[in-house]
Amino acid sequence: MYDFDAIVDRRNTASLKWDVGKGELPMWVADMDFQTAPEIREALERRVKHGVFGYSVVPDEWAQAIAGWWRRRHGFEIDPGWLTFCTGAIPAISSVVRKLTTPNENVVILTPVYNIFFNSIVNNGCRALQCPLSYADGRYEIDWDDLKAKLADPQTALMILCNPHNPTGRIWERDTLARVGELCAVYGVTVISDEVHCDLTDPGFSYTPFAAASETCRDISVTCIAPTKAFNIAGLQTAAVMVPDPLLHHKVWRALNTDEVAEPNAFAIEATIAAFERGEAWLDALREYIHQNKQAAKRFLEAELPMLRLTESRATYLLWIDCSAVTDDTDALTVAIRERTGLYLSAGAQFGGNGRRFVRMNIACPRSVLMDGLERLKRAIV
Repeated sequence: MYDFDAIVDRRNTASLKWDVGKGELPMWVADMDFQTAPEIREALERRVKHGVFGYSVVPDEWAQAIAGWWRRRHGFEIDPGWLTFCTGAIPAISSVVRKLTTPNENVVILTPVYNIFFNSIVNNGCRALQCPLSYADGRYEIDWDDLKAKLADPQTALMILCNPHNPTGRIWERDTLARVGELCAVYGVTVISDEVHCDLTDPGFSYTPFAAASETCRDISVTCIAPTKAFNIAGLQTAAVMVPDPLLHHKVWRALNTDEVAEPNAFAIEATIAAFERGEAWLDALREYIHQNKQAAKRFLEAELPMLRLTESRATYLLWIDCSAVTDDTDALTVAIRERTGLYLSAGAQFGGNGRRFVRMNIACPRSVLMDGLERLKRAIV
């Protein structure tokens, strides 16, 4: 029904991902190479045919579509009044950091983690306080003693959680999330939960929203959600910020409006409603295709590059590859891979923690492109 094997030429389209040299293969930034769901394209085509693109408002249908999706897909009841439109998760996170901290306070992050979190923290005058995840046998876990100590620091004001976790693909269990929430509540720390990858779990696996883990988690949390990763519409700049607690909700609403990031463009609302009301079948097909890509990559690495190890992952379309048997400096390794083969991967050091021994590879692409990338990786390593 959906052709994920089709190759869409993205060169010369002002694409951040594909603005690379001739013959290079970008498999770095979290941006899929698939066309979005037909239902979303149809909604956008109808909007274009109207021909007038003035200022937009956020209709009730937007919040209802989001609430309906989380009820059906994730078993969580969202009060539409908890939601505020935002142009993206990162603008929201940066606004919340500005609003809920004073300069030089700590924001705790579980590293390795999405590198732009560092920007949202440091650019707003705060300190990124890393709580490195424990790593053993290809799996990451929270170091609870370290987390407790860093939350207990009187200078710690916020924690930014990635749920599911980018780049490791870790899905945090309900009990784990509840424990994080209880610790944060004890020390008066608010949690920003970035959940934009939540719909990209492997078939048969689901995620727990941080706010659903316990009443405590609900009351101390600011959650960023969006259709952008799952439906490949990041360029439309559409997200939602969910804050159940009334006082915290007002502060966040005020922050987003003060920073002028709470108004949609002419296409954001239509795309979001179409995704969450009519995109379910496409998304399930996509998840299965990405899962098969993961399995193909796993087989290839085990057979052809056994010195590299995949991290256990149940979410996202990103492979987090342990290269420690080859090098402890993947900054240099990724440069060499690109120079030798044109394959462009993300070096892991920028994600903090033990990332310097890893590379991140985006496999949300047709399988033929994936295999090309893996063959290039083999040529560079062997």
